[in-house]
Amino acid sequence: MFALIWGAVRTRTAQVLTVLVLTTLASAVAAASPWFAYASINRAAAADVAAAPAEQRTVSVRRIADTQGDPQSSVDEFVSMVGGLLPLPQADPVTGLALPLTVTTAGATPPMSIAFRDGFCSHVRLDGKCPAAAGEAAVSVSAAQQLGLGLGDKLTLRASPNAAPVSLTVVARYAYADPAGPYWSNPLFEAERGFDPVFTPIDTFRERQLWEPTVTFDVTVPDALLRGDGGYRLGRVLRDAEGELGSSGLRLVYASGPLLTAIDNDRAEIRLGAVIATVQTLILTWFAIGLAGRYTGRDRRGDAALLKLRGSTRWAMLRLAWGQHLLPLTAGAVLGLPLGYLLAWWLAGPVTVGVQRVEAGLFSLAAAGAVLLGGLLVLAVVEGVVLRRSVAELLRQVTSGRNDWRAGLVDLLLLAIAVAAVYQARSSAPDSGLALAAPALVALAVALLLARLLGRIADRGGSAALRTGHLRFGLTSVQVSRQTGSDRLFALVVVAVALFATTLGLWLGDRAIRVERAGSELGADRVLHVQAANRAVLLDAVRTADPAGDKAMAVVLDRTSTTLPPVLAVDSPRLAAVADWRPEYGPVGRLAAETAARPGPERLTAVTGNRIEVRVRATVRQPAALGLDLQNQRTGAPVTVRLGTLRAGEQTLSAPVTGCTEAPGCRILRWVLSSPPEPNGNVPPGPRGSAVTISGVTQQGPAAELLGAAQLGDIAYWRSGTVGAALDIAAGNAGLRIAVDPNIQGIPDIGTQVWAVQSALPPPIVLAGPAPETWRFGEPSLDTFGPQPVPVRVDGTASVLPVVGHSGLLLDLETALLIGGDASAPGEFQVWLAPGAGDDVVDALRAAGLTIGGEESIAHRSGQFADQAPAAIARFAVVAGAVGLLLAAAAVAVAGTVDRRTRLDQLRALRLQGLTLRVALGTAYAGTLALILIGLVAGLVAAAIANPLARVGVRGFTDGWNVLPPPGALGWTALALAGAAALVVLGLVGWLATLPLVRGLRGEAGR
Repeated sequence: MFALIWGAVRTRTAQVLTVLVLTTLASAVAAASPWFAYASINRAAAADVAAAPAEQRTVSVRRIADTQGDPQSSVDEFVSMVGGLLPLPQADPVTGLALPLTVTTAGATPPMSIAFRDGFCSHVRLDGKCPAAAGEAAVSVSAAQQLGLGLGDKLTLRASPNAAPVSLTVVARYAYADPAGPYWSNPLFEAERGFDPVFTPIDTFRERQLWEPTVTFDVTVPDALLRGDGGYRLGRVLRDAEGELGSSGLRLVYASGPLLTAIDNDRAEIRLGAVIATVQTLILTWFAIGLAGRYTGRDRRGDAALLKLRGSTRWAMLRLAWGQHLLPLTAGAVLGLPLGYLLAWWLAGPVTVGVQRVEAGLFSLAAAGAVLLGGLLVLAVVEGVVLRRSVAELLRQVTSGRNDWRAGLVDLLLLAIAVAAVYQARSSAPDSGLALAAPALVALAVALLLARLLGRIADRGGSAALRTGHLRFGLTSVQVSRQTGSDRLFALVVVAVALFATTLGLWLGDRAIRVERAGSELGADRVLHVQAANRAVLLDAVRTADPAGDKAMAVVLDRTSTTLPPVLAVDSPRLAAVADWRPEYGPVGRLAAETAARPGPERLTAVTGNRIEVRVRATVRQPAALGLDLQNQRTGAPVTVRLGTLRAGEQTLSAPVTGCTEAPGCRILRWVLSSPPEPNGNVPPGPRGSAVTISGVTQQGPAAELLGAAQLGDIAYWRSGTVGAALDIAAGNAGLRIAVDPNIQGIPDIGTQVWAVQSALPPPIVLAGPAPETWRFGEPSLDTFGPQPVPVRVDGTASVLPVVGHSGLLLDLETALLIGGDASAPGEFQVWLAPGAGDDVVDALRAAGLTIGGEESIAHRSGQFADQAPAAIARFAVVAGAVGLLLAAAAVAVAGTVDRRTRLDQLRALRLQGLTLRVALGTAYAGTLALILIGLVAGLVAAAIANPLARVGVRGFTDGWNVLPPPGALGWTALALAGAAALVVLGLVGWLATLPLVRGLRGEAGR
């Protein structure tokens, strides 16, 4: 038996090699699937962890403690308690203390926490020494500038206006070294709507006013636990720990839920995607193997007939036929194992976890075994059909009809399955059951219908063409019509091309949506995360570094409000040149045009002298004080001018000014009418009924008029507060009158300030998403301009905006600066860079005074998304689609090889009857190439039909991001590329398969 099998294998080398190639390709994909799935899951989890914000990678335990003046013992006791209850590795926990207080400035009391933090000095850049003794403190650069604090100055904090003060000595100014890092993930150590915390040694908390701080224990969760290596489930562990800690009076705070969900979603989607691609490849492989067995079975019919004549049993003949296939199938499965490992390594990298390597290896062996066993089963069915025939049928050279009722029944069954798959894909469960295979089933249905139509056309058209003398077309049609299995080969080509086009389109669509998401989240080609003392410094530094305005733009992002959507403040004249703008955002120049169309009153004269004189007429019965707040236009530093106590009648007040003599000087922010400051620094409201009329403001050194009748008498230059009992203001020929309402009774919030207006009010904004709830019963307003809300005007809406997405506000940064002045408004400072901006711009930004903390780009962020589930699935699917195309090419090759001798004999006979060589050569080429070209076009058409019919779309991101609509799954680019690739592969194989036939005809003509 073995000798017979080996002889058959040696005789039919081409057919054996074809089965070997088919099995090797399928086995490689099947064996690659487990390795690819494990490696991709690990890469996706690592990418999710790397891209997650720091707060999602840390766990914090907190408690409000009563230290009784011994903070270190309280911290030690807290750490010991947490260590016994928190089931996480705690090699490097970070402990701290935080207590919210307030600081008095410009008549207001914004919050400013006092804090202690382990390792504080190693996570900041210090200007000064590290605080070491009790009472020493470090304040942020921004807070120091806003409060006018220098090294050695005293900072006074209070729990409430009447509480005992906490006095600290400023020994350093700090800037965050890595504000986005895990060390700063605890919001207790960040500014909310006030100033950055002041940091001090733990011994400072011995003071009686600081006995009840919040004690914190923060730990960064190891990446392996976040990824879930070894089946670890962090979410379950944290939920269990939360109950145990809560019963002990401790609060567990973690925000890792979205990260863990994204990792689980990636894991599930990668597994499902790998299985779907592998199963589709296996089905195509088994179909191709069965088709190859059917074609090569023609050569074995004679062997089967002889064995039957010699009395062999059907089982013996089946073993002989199986033996011929077992060698190439086994060799292909064995060759596919290492090829699959290399393919998976190329697509997703190695699997590094030991347990996963063992599991991937076992699954890989099982997958290769499925290819082998499935191939044997398919070939057994094919051979069984052949062996059922009689000896006469086996020896007959002319085959019977192309199809019988069984083939028609199978086609109808497949059409019904395709209809069911389409229904399920368009229903509420598009990612389950048959819906997952809907594109392939629709393509198969189209292929079967076109195959039957092609057969009918070939039957009718071939005979008609021969009768009318069109020999080349007629002979080609007859060949297609009478070639057994040509309809199945056509269907295989159609399905393979359709699947390749679909997977290629999904892969291209995934690449496009990753770039679009990165651009939408960042807003520009490159984004620098910077630190500056305030918004004025940021804006001035960017404009200094890029005076042309086409390479860099200052941006402030504020996400701190709990009642308003995120606010994106941009230098709007530069938006068109710098931002990565999309049509969904609306007209790019709308905000700049609206801002320029209503500039507001002319800018007030800047203060550049060293002394200010103010002419006033006062009406006072109790002591009242008048002050003027300024802001340095370059550094943003506040300058307070205390003009002194008012007396009744006309007078001229004079006070020195510091910090304004250098260009561009200081701008006028506001007038302050109050009672004389208290010893504790508080600035109480002015006495009821007090009033002052300002008729002129001049400066000395150099002498100049700052405010004259044109400005003081025009109400457009001035505005009062928007909260509580604001000051009354009036402007006229006599000047600007500021007064405290004499009828105020029982209102705790009495205003003390009148702001200078140097921008149009209300300022224009662009709104994305629904209006905030707080705007429903009042006029639109924002608190990003300062401590009090300012009315705004919605001049445009958009479905989506960069960075903020479906819900957010876009406003002009300079307008916000002019309105807010020296307010310590929160926000993340960024500099957006245009695609053409080079390192020289970055160097110029540093030279202008900005501290660059980090950089992101569209290319880098898009690359991070490339490791997540949708991109991984698209990569593997397109490789599987390419393998399917190669399977179809192999089937075309075996069809051409098997029929070569018969076709050559037929064409030689026709040549003897007068057929020209040119027509014979054309017929030789046309038979195979016509099937390829028609199948290729039909495959592209089938893909174009299947994608909208089965609602095929680019997979969404596993974290639920849906800001921009996904691109189409199959555009013209994908169709063109898929058609070109399929034409090259199938055309080259068809040409090589036909070449021996052509050479035979040419050799016949040469003799």
